[in-house]
Parts: sequence; structure tokens; C-alpha cells
Amino acid sequence: MLRRAPVKERKPPMNNEIGPGDLRVTTPNAKGKDEPLGVMSRDDALKKAKEMGGLDLILVNPNSDPPVCKIADYSKYRYEKEKKAKEVKKNSKATEIKEIKMSYKIDVHDYEVRKKNAVKFLKQGNRVKCSVMFRGREVQHDKLGFELLDKLAAEMDDISTKEGRPKREGRNLSMIVTPRPEVVKQVNADRRADDKAKRKKKEARQLNKKAAAEEAAATVVAPNDVSKEAPKSTNDDDLLDLEKDIESSLDDLFGSDDFTDDLFS
Repeated sequence: MLRRAPVKERKPPMNNEIGPGDLRVTTPNAKGKDEPLGVMSRDDALKKAKEMGGLDLILVNPNSDPPVCKIADYSKYRYEKEKKAKEVKKNSKATEIKEIKMSYKIDVHDYEVRKKNAVKFLKQGNRVKCSVMFRGREVQHDKLGFELLDKLAAEMDDISTKEGRPKREGRNLSMIVTPRPEVVKQVNADRRADDKAKRKKKEARQLNKKAAAEEAAATVVAPNDVSKEAPKSTNDDDLLDLEKDIESSLDDLFGSDDFTDDLFS
């Protein structure tokens, strides 16, 4: 059984792999935005990268005049690039196609239900395939099918646009509608707001866990402090008892009178 060779990562030209000549050099600032450093030779750019902590000189746009390079840590640059690609894919126009099906002689109630579902899918950022089904000799009424699809598209015109005219697929007619840019923009904004809310909720949960752990640790330390102080009070009591025993022994030995008391006090 043949195995596929692993896909090798396509790295951009870096450092000495970049050809000699002038380069337009940038570097990310503290906010993550590219800050221009000006036009300089490759050797000067490599020297600058070395001065900035041994970073890499990465060719990001070879077709520009002069070519554009970025001074950055390559592993961090690759991570940021992959992160942006995932974000673009996540927020890009939805590629999923939902479908609604109906007959050319559909009644008013069922038609409204189909339209309501199509509007829901469009507001979620999905493309919608609207199909009119024909059975047997019903296909001769395809004109009614075209009219039905045109009517549906016109009623959803405020949130969608048609991707061309309805077309025949075997015995059926189909039309694809796609959400308007402002709808997609709103969907992406809502999605980002939901992600932000989830992140905040997660951070709050972590802070609560941390506070609970610190409180539990403080509760454990308090009894230990009391136990450490306990022997001190016990030792004081033992000393008092010892002094009393010594005084009692002296009284037994010498007797107890004012002269003796003054002598040993």
C-alpha cells in the first residue's frame, strides 16, 4: 500500500535566501502593526535584524518594487499568518448551501413556511438553493416554476441577491440566492461579539477559580499559625507551675516567715 508523502511546509525566502538589492523593510510594533523602517540593502537589513535580537528577515512581497521584507521571529510570523487565515475563513462568505424544496402548485401557507426558512438561512450567512419539484407530466408547467422562483427572489430582495437565473436540473428547477454584503457583515459582527462574550465569561470563570483557590489556601494557613503559637502558652504555664513548686519546697525546708520571705523574694 502506497503512502502519501508528507506535505512539506512552503517557507518564504528568509535571510541569506533573499537576493541582493534594495528592500523595503518593515517590522511589527508593540501593537502588532507593521512599522516601516525604510529602504535599505539586504546586508543592512540582515544587520538590523541581528541588532533587534537575532530576528529573521522574511520576504513577504517579492513582486513589489522594491521587494517588501519583514523583520520578525519566523515562528511567531507563521503563527500570526495561520491565525489570520483561520479568522478570514471563519468570517468569510459562508460556503454552506441550505436548500428549500417546494412544488409549483404549493399553497400559500406552505410557501410562507419555505420563505421563512430561506430568510432564516440567509440571515445566518448561508447561501440558499431554492428548488421547484416536478413529477411526471408536471414538468410541462415549468413556466409556473420560473415564476414562483422569481417571486420568491423578489420578496427576499432586501436581504439577498440571485446568483443568475433559475436553471433546470433534470425534472427540477433551481435557483441559488446569496445574502447581501451588509447581512454577511452583520452576521460576522454578531459572531465576533459572541466570541468576545465567551472569552470574557471564560476569563471571569478563571478569576473566580483563582480567588476561590487563594481563599482556600488562606483558610488552611490560619489553623497552622494557631497551632504554632499554642506550645508557647503551654511553656508559660509549665514555668509558672515550676516556680510554684520551688516556692513550696523552700517553705518546707526553711519554714515560712517574714524574714525568709524577704530573703528569697
